[in-house]
Amino acid sequence: MIAPTSTLRSLLLPKEHGSWSLALEPLALMLLVAPTAAGAALALAAAAGFFARRPLKLATTLPAEDPRRRPAGRWALGLGLFAGLALVGAAELGSLRALWPLLLAAPCGGLFLWFDRRHALREAEAELAGSTAFALLPAAGATLAGWPAPAALALAALALGRSLPTVLTVRAYLRLGKGQPADLRSPLAAATAAAALTGLLAQHHLVPVAAVAVSVLLGLRTGWLVGPFRPAWPARQVGFLEAGLGVIQLGLLAAAYHQG
Repeated sequence: MIAPTSTLRSLLLPKEHGSWSLALEPLALMLLVAPTAAGAALALAAAAGFFARRPLKLATTLPAEDPRRRPAGRWALGLGLFAGLALVGAAELGSLRALWPLLLAAPCGGLFLWFDRRHALREAEAELAGSTAFALLPAAGATLAGWPAPAALALAALALGRSLPTVLTVRAYLRLGKGQPADLRSPLAAATAAAALTGLLAQHHLVPVAAVAVSVLLGLRTGWLVGPFRPAWPARQVGFLEAGLGVIQLGLLAAAYHQG
């Protein structure tokens, strides 16, 4: 019997609130920009994998006498099976060959699980690996929709340009807020590189021009949050800011791709 404190929420939902945006925004981008039934099945598989992460960790790290271990194992198994079936459905509805971008995402996902099993031994690397894995999924959704490889990878580049600078920016901001030393060069360099890459992709007509405006906006966000005039906000308020920026990005990119 599950202990009273071991609720369904504690078994399934990640404790890191920022992981929701980093995992689900790329899936939303994929479904908005390249909607297909196969892409929807792929999104379900990825979402099931996202929710399977916590019960899998509990089932493999908790001591045998812990009452949460057995139900966590059942949830991990059930979600894993669902993810596998949804992935098979994506291949059946689309094409197994079109799922080749998953070969790029899988090592990043495996690296994240390796770090996570060790209780976030290197937390920054774990977050970067996990967000990279999800940011590469829009490429698979695009190839399932029949996009050529360059355009599909460019879509993933936009998701990466959102995710990786965000991880570095928020981590640096929170460390500064706690009075701890923070590496400010990494978020600034990542945001600058993302804007430059987006501009290059737009110049070659692989992404819409609106994507450049989004990347510049995100770069200004980074400069503000890690600069001398950064606000004294709690983590929750920064989370609201990032959620709002995510909605703006999704809306602008969806409109731009469908108009193009």
